[in-house]
Amino acid sequence: MAANMDEKASAQISLELSSTGSYRVKRCLLAAIVFASTCFLLTSRYTYNTHFNSSPHTISSFQKCSINNFLSTGLPFLDNAAPLPISEFVQRRQNLATALVADGLDAFVVEPGYTFQYYANISQKDWEVWEPEERPFLMVVHPVVGHDGEVKAKTRFLCPSFEVERARLLGMPFDDELEFVSWEEHWNPYETLRENWNGDKSGIVKDPKVMVDDEMRDFIQRGSGENGFEVVGLGGEVERVKQTKTKREIEILRAVNTGTVEAVREMRKCMYPGLTEDEVMEVLDNTLRAAGLEPFFDIVLFDENASNPHGGTDGSKVLEAETFVLIDVGAHLYGYSSDICRTFFPPFNPKPTTPVEFATLSSLVKEKLSVWDLVLDAQTASMVAMHANATAASIDIAARNIISDAGYGDAFTHRVGHGIGIKAHESPYMNKGNTETLLRQGMTFTSEPGVYLVDKFGVRHEDVLLVGEGDELPKVLSGTRAVGPWDP
Repeated sequence: MAANMDEKASAQISLELSSTGSYRVKRCLLAAIVFASTCFLLTSRYTYNTHFNSSPHTISSFQKCSINNFLSTGLPFLDNAAPLPISEFVQRRQNLATALVADGLDAFVVEPGYTFQYYANISQKDWEVWEPEERPFLMVVHPVVGHDGEVKAKTRFLCPSFEVERARLLGMPFDDELEFVSWEEHWNPYETLRENWNGDKSGIVKDPKVMVDDEMRDFIQRGSGENGFEVVGLGGEVERVKQTKTKREIEILRAVNTGTVEAVREMRKCMYPGLTEDEVMEVLDNTLRAAGLEPFFDIVLFDENASNPHGGTDGSKVLEAETFVLIDVGAHLYGYSSDICRTFFPPFNPKPTTPVEFATLSSLVKEKLSVWDLVLDAQTASMVAMHANATAASIDIAARNIISDAGYGDAFTHRVGHGIGIKAHESPYMNKGNTETLLRQGMTFTSEPGVYLVDKFGVRHEDVLLVGEGDELPKVLSGTRAVGPWDP
């Protein structure tokens, strides 16, 4: 329509000028008409974001804009989150002891890592900042059953003798004095533990049955098995202890995930043409840090780079108006993880507001919009299916059916979600083969369906959800879900 208007105007001017015989005037007026028409169309088609037009396009101003936007929200998502008290860790070990009895186990054995952090607030880096070393430092939680049937947790630490005092200085969350089984460098640590299984050298216990988690290194499992322990992998009621979140855990998860989403939204408002994926990543990381959230992964992908869900390109692709931006990012707060994803257009690509404006969009942009809506519908279907006593498989299948029915089944290349807590990826895992795991009230999951079209673009929406009671729909712990590609 605009092109026809230009042609008619040009023809009319040409007719008028031909009667004067002035070729130079004709050319000038023609150029002026075309220029004026083009400017009119560009300025009247959409209304640009005022803040974007007034912002200087430098990395430093981009970062300042992003951080100021984020802080100006007042960070209300932090209001109900707080570090966990000692009593929370004491109760966790009590819950573990009860689960050990239910599973017929003599102890749970872990080395520093995410599970150790859950029960005693010590990560692998807290213990060995240099590298995981060969000397085992183990936490051993025993269930002690009283005459009245009450179960209590008894915790001891197998520790190299010269490291005992350093272990005491870690400030682990215990009400009572820490108890150690120490071993000298020339001793067999596993034999030492077995000899002291009852707290003294009253005799070697026959084949204690101990459970370990998936972070336990192979040489420790083998060493234990070769010295009389029956070692079994994580499962049963013991595994479920960490899967079910308390009110305090939920508030931290809500804070860190909502905050991460809000950081992405506020950063987006400041984006401008020419930014690279790496530059966006760096500014987003610093924006998160400004609110006390510590990023631990950040995937920023533009258009065809996002067709590989976890990236792999060099971060140099440049942002343009019709670029689809996919950001998958996680941060920590009080030891708990966020893991969210948004896909969107940059702010300098104005949103069409009328059917005429929509009709002028390219076929590629229209496909982006269609796939964006499809993936959101798939996420909605997963949420409807996510309730207590549903199988983990059913959540994946609900989302996958939506995408498959639309003809994009082969482009949904990963599971729909996973558990989340201290660790960003923890069990249970929601894939269509996990038909045995039943969801329980208080479990927290991501829902992150996606469609990935090689050499074109990728779309993923990811939020963190809390399983409710009965058939209740899950609660969103990442604030509010995405509304559209201009409102992620």
